[in-house]
Amino acid sequence: MFSILLQQLQRHPLATPAPRLAMRNAAVLVALHGSESDPQVILTERAAHLNSHPGEVAFPGGMFEGQDEHLLETALRETVEEIGLYREQIKPLATLPAATPKRSEVWVTPFVARIEEPLQFTLEKSELSAVFSVPLSHFISLQRYRYFDVDVRGSALTFPCIDFAGYRIWGFTLRVIVEMLNDCLAANIVLRYPAQYLQQRPVSLIETR
Repeated sequence: MFSILLQQLQRHPLATPAPRLAMRNAAVLVALHGSESDPQVILTERAAHLNSHPGEVAFPGGMFEGQDEHLLETALRETVEEIGLYREQIKPLATLPAATPKRSEVWVTPFVARIEEPLQFTLEKSELSAVFSVPLSHFISLQRYRYFDVDVRGSALTFPCIDFAGYRIWGFTLRVIVEMLNDCLAANIVLRYPAQYLQQRPVSLIETR
């Protein structure tokens, strides 16, 4: 599985985009590691005291800062700061379509990278409460998905999610993973999203109905 995924990701060449003007910009790392038969993605849980998306599952990453040469540098810098990987372990591979997540005015660019093992995390506890890895195979079974209601600016919207080891994965994080699997592995994961949310989606890797 891992070799096929890496081969298909070549259709999304690695780029070093500059931040979009007149917008808040962020970058995240879709950090992959593991064996050929069991590739995994590294995810984090944001600290409960944060003002933005407290307690939610997210990719390592964060906001563009003035010293960053480009958004890929943002993703790498934030990953090193948040979970303590060495820069030499991170091998950037691809740039996925950017999007604006729910309840946010931030333009987020995801980058895919392969992480060389062994892994030893050092958590930035002021920002994160946990870091963990999820096998990509966990996302392929449609029976694992469910739906729940979220209050978005006073309206209840229904979103898909998937649970793993007590963590709920949903929103922008889930959408990036699912679209990558649909595009690169023909996973055919079809999820329902609120119409208001789809209006903010990126130029998609593959259409999700």
